[in-house]
Amino acid sequence: MTHGRIVVVTGTDTGVGKTVATAALAARARESGSVIVVKPVQTGIGPGYDDEGDADTVHRLTGCAVQELTALDEPLAPDTAARRQGVTIPPVAEHADRIRVLAEFHDTVVVEGAGGLLVRLDADGGTLLDLAAELARDLVVEVVVVCRAGLGTLNHTELTVGALRARGLEPTGLVIGSWPAEPDLAESCNRADLPRVTGLPVLAVLPAGAGRLEQEEFLSNSPDWLFPDV
Repeated sequence: MTHGRIVVVTGTDTGVGKTVATAALAARARESGSVIVVKPVQTGIGPGYDDEGDADTVHRLTGCAVQELTALDEPLAPDTAARRQGVTIPPVAEHADRIRVLAEFHDTVVVEGAGGLLVRLDADGGTLLDLAAELARDLVVEVVVVCRAGLGTLNHTELTVGALRARGLEPTGLVIGSWPAEPDLAESCNRADLPRVTGLPVLAVLPAGAGRLEQEEFLSNSPDWLFPDV
């Protein structure tokens, strides 16, 4: 049975630009076939929390099909949010099974993590790293690491890349999730140093504020942010 391409998008931390990176990657993939974006676990969308969910943001920016597999009220790590809410959430293996099924019917499945690579997605301690490794047992999985531009990003990015490699997963490359209009010295140096210290290419540099664009403008501009071989 033929399966589509699976792209797992992780970040070095929360708020680094994973969702906009996911949208840009999905928009590029849609140029060559059907795409669905999967958010295994979304937190912070309960009563009193007005932030747009990540899957909704991707759909707003791209028009791509999206699926949110588990939704939790409070803006916390998924296992903590589930425990406080008193609900049972699916194990990582169940998410992997659902993603495998989606890969049978789509040319590309883009999977966006929650927070950083080792944030617990279930009550058993399963992480996005575990999910990627589980999928990679029988499918070809590309992992993209989204990182910050500013001070501290070299350490955080190396740690994330090292954790992936320790599990036998070689990342495809890096995306700088929010590039300022006027980068400072650290940001300018980091853009050159990130590929040097990780041994990975920078696949894209996304401008700050890209997530606030209207869909037409996002789709028009995003090809310029991603390098040709993404």
